[in-house]
Amino acid sequence: MILARIKKEKRQEQLRRELEENPFLTDEELAHIFTVSIQTIRLDRLELGIPEYRERIKTVAQKHFDTVRSLPIEEVFGEVIDLELDKSAISLLEIGADHVFSRNHIARGHVIFAQANSLAVAVLNEEVVLTATANVKYIRPVYLGERSIAKARVLNSTSKYSEVEVVTYVEGEAVFEGRFTMYRSQHWNKSHNSDGGRS
Repeated sequence: MILARIKKEKRQEQLRRELEENPFLTDEELAHIFTVSIQTIRLDRLELGIPEYRERIKTVAQKHFDTVRSLPIEEVFGEVIDLELDKSAISLLEIGADHVFSRNHIARGHVIFAQANSLAVAVLNEEVVLTATANVKYIRPVYLGERSIAKARVLNSTSKYSEVEVVTYVEGEAVFEGRFTMYRSQHWNKSHNSDGGRS
């Protein structure tokens, strides 16, 4: 009985640390990591006072969430859950039936690209942002039911361009990498306004 209690306390402490490092893990993924049942994970969470997955995402979003300027939030491909303009952003996309090929349930390439590209647009603090170039690498297929987490980081900026790196993960494994050169609206508006006043 004492050994069982020690084992449980150790597991709960590891569970707490795991979720501090990665709050996006679901109960199913945690059950797999700790090789216990989903019910055991849920009981552990309740005892530790750790909220369920969706509530944790909301908490993360409330901590750091600037307002997207470059496009309406609903036009970002995926759910933006963290945003610091001109610095970094995170979006989450649950891969559903409308995102995959019906034959093999693999996510279509443009879906993974769209999540990364729209996040590269959203992270910049401009009214209008356009993609100038994109250098991308697909590392492994993403499947129906998987959760795709894209993380964007602004590497450098000038008055004309910004360089944005986006890496997309599934269960902590990188599945996509992209480096986007984004054209900033500040330069766009100046160049067009000086040419006959067009905007």
